[in-house]
Amino acid sequence: MRPTSVNFMTSANTASTSSNPRSFPAGFTWGTATAAHQVEGNNWNNDWWEWEHRVGTSVKEPSGDTCDHYNLYPQDIAMLAKLGFDNYRFSVEWSRIEPEDGEFSQAEINHYRKVLEACHEHNITPVVTLHHFTTPRWVAAQGGWVNDTTADLFARFSEKVAKSLGDGVGKWCTINEPNMVSTIGYLLGEFPPGTKSRESRAKANEVFCQAHIKARDAVKSISSAPLGITLAMQEYTINVDDESHREAAEGKRDMAWDGLEDCFLEAAKGDDYFGVQTYTRERFNQDGRIQPDQDMRTTIMGYEFRPQALEACIRRAWDKTGHVPIIVTENGIATSDDAERIEYVHGALDGVLNCIQDGIDIRGYTYWSLMDNFEWMYGYGPTFGIVAVDWKTQVRTPRPSASWLGRIARGNALLPRNA
Repeated sequence: MRPTSVNFMTSANTASTSSNPRSFPAGFTWGTATAAHQVEGNNWNNDWWEWEHRVGTSVKEPSGDTCDHYNLYPQDIAMLAKLGFDNYRFSVEWSRIEPEDGEFSQAEINHYRKVLEACHEHNITPVVTLHHFTTPRWVAAQGGWVNDTTADLFARFSEKVAKSLGDGVGKWCTINEPNMVSTIGYLLGEFPPGTKSRESRAKANEVFCQAHIKARDAVKSISSAPLGITLAMQEYTINVDDESHREAAEGKRDMAWDGLEDCFLEAAKGDDYFGVQTYTRERFNQDGRIQPDQDMRTTIMGYEFRPQALEACIRRAWDKTGHVPIIVTENGIATSDDAERIEYVHGALDGVLNCIQDGIDIRGYTYWSLMDNFEWMYGYGPTFGIVAVDWKTQVRTPRPSASWLGRIARGNALLPRNA
């Protein structure tokens, strides 16, 4: 294992300059998140590793060792606790635990138990995601998420994990952003399996919803820990020059909602919480989606800088799920300017407080991501982390935003951006 260390020099704690910060409810949780394939390294047995190495895809570079979190999780979890957070959302890798159909690896189950133990050692609540974008190669070979059987296979896997690890899990997330897998993988063809078909996207949505419900039932029969699903949500706004086009633009927006969100919001009505994951907004005119204007502020990902989008998405999720409690399970920004990161998160948290003030039951905020990592088709270019990673040495260096957000977590109140 390469020599590693954590450098806290850039993130020394300073006292708050706020005399009257806006407070969050008692028991509100504060965390950061990662995903196995993005941080563990060398997850070769899933569809994404194969996709990264397939000729002709748009993936910028393969994931390789990434953050080597598979080996370095003890120091990463200790760092998370030192910064002031109280929970850590991470995923268990299906292709490690069940490398072939019906063959479960006790060694890999033991590994993830050690990750849970490290969390508890540092008073960090583990939030375990059962599927975060990656699917075992053997499942993909059987048709992946357009095969009805996959819902049953995922439920079987989820039951195995719950029986093996459930006593150490604080919260469960069944599936991370299934709408992104179905849309980018089965409609746009830029995630595996590379399909470009509206019918395939619709079928994948159906199978994902069934997989969530079946996994929920299996896990909840074993574990009493709260369980939910997470969804990629954007604020959708109308932008027309002529009001006579508004109805057509609204129709385009509603079609997007129908394909991207609605079935999952319906499936979540039986959950303990709903995970909102928001980064930006999308605008619609009578022809459909429109790109950000040239004079708009954008991020490394090309997204419009729009922290207000989180508030809009929380309100929609609250209404559409019939008031299932909300946890912000992802929110963040890819930027090379950490002051901009603080500005973005401050604006997003201000919107969370607005929702709470209006009676919406929001129980936590999770920043994406703990560390810079492999950002799927974009490779290592986008920097979402509140902790920087030197890819040659694996040294972690918390950014000022890490200590700023950690102080918010400790105080459970929104500090000024310059605090």
